[in-house]
Amino acid sequence: MFFDRKPANTPPPPDLANLRITDARVGDLLSITGAGPDFGDLDFKIDRSDQMEAGSRAWVQLSGTWRGHRVYLEVHNEDEVEVFGSYDGRQLTLDAVGLSEEDLADLDARQNQSDFVDYDGKFWLYRFSREIGIFTAGRATGSGFYCWQFQEQDAKRFLSIRKYENEPFAVSFWTKTEPADITVYRGT
Repeated sequence: MFFDRKPANTPPPPDLANLRITDARVGDLLSITGAGPDFGDLDFKIDRSDQMEAGSRAWVQLSGTWRGHRVYLEVHNEDEVEVFGSYDGRQLTLDAVGLSEEDLADLDARQNQSDFVDYDGKFWLYRFSREIGIFTAGRATGSGFYCWQFQEQDAKRFLSIRKYENEPFAVSFWTKTEPADITVYRGT
Protein backbone atom coordinates (compact mmCIF):
# COMPACT_ATOMS: atom_id res chain seq x y z
CA MET A 1 0.00 0.00 0.00
CA PHE A 2 2.85 2.38 0.69
CA PHE A 3 3.86 2.48 -2.99
CA ASP A 4 0.27 2.87 -4.27
CA ARG A 5 -0.11 6.46 -3.08
CA LYS A 6 -1.07 8.95 -5.74
CA PRO A 7 1.13 12.03 -6.16
CA ALA A 8 -0.14 15.28 -4.67
CA ASN A 9 -2.17 17.45 -7.01
CA THR A 10 0.05 20.07 -8.56
CA PRO A 11 -1.34 22.96 -10.54
CA PRO A 12 -0.88 22.71 -14.29
CA PRO A 13 1.91 24.79 -15.81
CA PRO A 14 0.81 28.13 -17.28
CA ASP A 15 -0.45 28.09 -20.87
CA LEU A 16 2.41 30.03 -22.45
CA ALA A 17 0.31 30.83 -25.51
CA ASN A 18 -2.32 32.57 -23.38
CA LEU A 19 -0.47 34.38 -20.60
CA ARG A 20 -2.37 37.25 -18.98
CA ILE A 21 -0.92 40.47 -17.58
CA THR A 22 -1.40 39.02 -14.09
CA ASP A 23 1.03 36.23 -15.09
CA ALA A 24 3.77 38.68 -16.19
CA ARG A 25 7.12 38.63 -14.42
CA VAL A 26 10.62 40.06 -14.78
CA GLY A 27 12.16 38.91 -18.05
CA ASP A 28 8.85 38.70 -19.94
CA LEU A 29 8.16 40.81 -23.02
CA LEU A 30 4.97 42.87 -23.14
CA SER A 31 3.30 44.15 -26.30
CA ILE A 32 0.61 46.78 -25.75
CA THR A 33 -1.65 47.40 -28.73
CA GLY A 34 -2.01 51.08 -29.65
CA ALA A 35 -0.11 52.48 -26.65
CA GLY A 36 2.78 53.98 -28.65
CA PRO A 37 2.88 57.25 -30.56
CA ASP A 38 0.39 57.44 -33.43
CA PHE A 39 -1.38 54.43 -31.88
CA GLY A 40 1.45 52.04 -32.71
CA ASP A 41 2.24 49.09 -30.49
CA LEU A 42 4.55 49.56 -27.52
CA ASP A 43 6.85 46.61 -26.75
CA PHE A 44 9.20 46.31 -23.79
CA LYS A 45 10.95 43.74 -21.63
CA ILE A 46 10.04 43.82 -17.95
CA ASP A 47 13.19 44.53 -15.95
CA ARG A 48 11.55 45.51 -12.68
CA SER A 49 8.52 44.37 -10.69
CA ASP A 50 7.53 46.13 -7.47
CA GLN A 51 4.77 45.43 -4.97
CA MET A 52 2.80 48.62 -4.27
CA GLU A 53 0.61 49.13 -1.20
CA ALA A 54 -1.79 51.80 0.03
CA GLY A 55 -3.76 50.90 3.14
CA SER A 56 -5.30 47.47 2.58
CA ARG A 57 -4.92 47.65 -1.23
CA ALA A 58 -1.98 46.06 -3.04
CA TRP A 59 -0.99 45.90 -6.70
CA VAL A 60 2.05 45.26 -8.89
CA GLN A 61 4.02 47.84 -10.86
CA LEU A 62 5.93 46.46 -13.85
CA SER A 63 8.46 48.53 -15.76
CA GLY A 64 11.05 48.46 -18.49
CA THR A 65 12.52 50.72 -21.15
CA TRP A 66 11.08 51.56 -24.54
CA ARG A 67 12.81 53.88 -27.01
CA GLY A 68 15.16 55.24 -24.39
CA HIS A 69 12.70 56.03 -21.62
CA ARG A 70 11.15 54.07 -18.77
CA VAL A 71 7.54 52.92 -19.08
CA TYR A 72 5.34 51.63 -16.25
CA LEU A 73 2.27 49.44 -15.85
CA GLU A 74 0.26 49.22 -12.65
CA VAL A 75 -1.67 45.94 -12.50
CA HIS A 76 -4.53 45.87 -9.99
CA ASN A 77 -5.98 42.38 -9.49
CA GLU A 78 -8.86 42.65 -7.05
CA ASP A 79 -12.48 42.02 -8.11
CA GLU A 80 -11.45 42.57 -11.71
CA VAL A 81 -8.12 43.23 -13.40
CA GLU A 82 -7.39 46.92 -14.05
CA VAL A 83 -4.24 48.17 -15.75
CA PHE A 84 -2.86 51.71 -15.88
CA GLY A 85 0.17 52.64 -17.96
CA SER A 86 2.58 55.55 -18.08
CA TYR A 87 4.04 55.30 -21.57
CA ASP A 88 5.41 58.64 -22.77
CA GLY A 89 8.22 59.15 -20.25
CA ARG A 90 7.22 62.79 -19.84
CA GLN A 91 7.88 64.27 -16.38
CA LEU A 92 6.49 67.71 -15.62
CA THR A 93 7.04 69.99 -12.66
CA LEU A 94 4.34 71.13 -10.27
CA ASP A 95 4.53 74.67 -11.73
CA ALA A 96 3.82 73.32 -15.22
CA VAL A 97 0.36 72.14 -14.13
CA GLY A 98 -0.36 75.35 -12.23
CA LEU A 99 -0.22 73.94 -8.71
CA SER A 100 1.79 74.73 -5.62
CA GLU A 101 2.73 72.62 -2.62
CA GLU A 102 0.12 74.59 -0.63
CA ASP A 103 -2.56 73.70 -3.21
CA LEU A 104 -1.73 70.02 -2.79
CA ALA A 105 -1.86 70.29 1.01
CA ASP A 106 -5.33 71.87 0.73
CA LEU A 107 -6.55 69.11 -1.62
CA ASP A 108 -5.16 66.49 0.73
CA ALA A 109 -6.89 68.04 3.75
CA ARG A 110 -10.28 68.26 1.96
CA GLN A 111 -10.23 64.84 0.20
CA ASN A 112 -13.11 66.19 -1.93
CA GLN A 113 -13.69 64.44 -5.25
CA SER A 114 -15.50 67.55 -6.53
CA ASP A 115 -12.17 69.43 -6.60
CA PHE A 116 -10.42 69.74 -9.94
CA VAL A 117 -7.39 71.19 -11.70
CA ASP A 118 -7.58 73.01 -15.03
CA TYR A 119 -4.55 71.95 -17.06
CA ASP A 120 -3.96 72.03 -20.82
CA GLY A 121 -7.56 73.11 -21.47
CA LYS A 122 -8.99 70.08 -19.65
CA PHE A 123 -10.52 69.50 -16.25
CA TRP A 124 -8.71 66.93 -14.12
CA LEU A 125 -10.94 65.72 -11.25
CA TYR A 126 -9.32 65.03 -7.88
CA ARG A 127 -9.60 61.32 -7.02
CA PHE A 128 -7.39 60.74 -3.98
CA SER A 129 -4.19 61.57 -2.16
CA ARG A 130 -2.37 59.11 0.07
CA GLU A 131 0.93 57.52 0.96
CA ILE A 132 1.97 54.57 -1.20
CA GLY A 133 4.62 52.02 -0.24
CA ILE A 134 6.94 50.30 -2.71
CA PHE A 135 8.46 46.91 -1.96
CA THR A 136 11.04 45.40 -4.29
CA ALA A 137 12.00 41.72 -4.10
CA GLY A 138 15.44 41.26 -2.62
CA ARG A 139 15.39 44.45 -0.57
CA ALA A 140 15.00 44.26 3.18
CA THR A 141 12.95 47.44 3.49
CA GLY A 142 10.53 49.31 1.31
CA SER A 143 10.34 52.93 0.28
CA GLY A 144 7.41 55.14 -0.59
CA PHE A 145 5.97 58.35 -1.87
CA TYR A 146 2.94 60.55 -1.39
CA CYS A 147 0.58 60.63 -4.38
CA TRP A 148 -2.17 62.95 -5.63
CA GLN A 149 -4.29 61.43 -8.40
CA PHE A 150 -6.53 63.31 -10.85
CA GLN A 151 -8.69 61.85 -13.64
CA GLU A 152 -9.33 63.69 -16.88
CA GLN A 153 -13.04 64.50 -17.06
CA ASP A 154 -14.90 61.97 -19.25
CA ALA A 155 -11.67 60.16 -20.19
CA LYS A 156 -9.35 57.27 -19.31
CA ARG A 157 -6.29 59.43 -18.60
CA PHE A 158 -4.90 60.28 -15.17
CA LEU A 159 -2.51 62.94 -13.93
CA SER A 160 -0.38 61.64 -11.07
CA ILE A 161 1.70 63.85 -8.80
CA ARG A 162 4.24 61.96 -6.73
CA LYS A 163 6.50 63.24 -3.97
CA TYR A 164 9.39 61.03 -2.90
CA GLU A 165 11.39 62.02 0.19
CA ASN A 166 14.17 64.50 -0.65
CA GLU A 167 13.02 64.68 -4.29
CA PRO A 168 11.05 67.35 -6.17
CA PHE A 169 7.41 66.78 -7.08
CA ALA A 170 7.07 64.68 -10.26
CA VAL A 171 4.02 64.90 -12.53
CA SER A 172 3.28 62.08 -14.97
CA PHE A 173 0.37 60.91 -17.11
CA TRP A 174 -1.25 57.47 -16.94
CA THR A 175 -3.79 55.81 -19.22
CA LYS A 176 -6.27 53.10 -18.30
CA THR A 177 -5.41 50.17 -20.56
CA GLU A 178 -7.59 47.19 -21.38
CA PRO A 179 -5.92 43.95 -20.23
CA ALA A 180 -7.00 42.35 -23.53
CA ASP A 181 -4.75 44.87 -25.35
CA ILE A 182 -1.64 43.45 -23.64
CA THR A 183 0.14 40.34 -24.90
CA VAL A 184 2.61 38.66 -22.58
CA TYR A 185 5.49 36.60 -24.00
CA ARG A 186 7.39 34.47 -21.49
CA GLY A 187 11.03 35.45 -21.21
CA THR A 188 13.96 33.20 -20.60
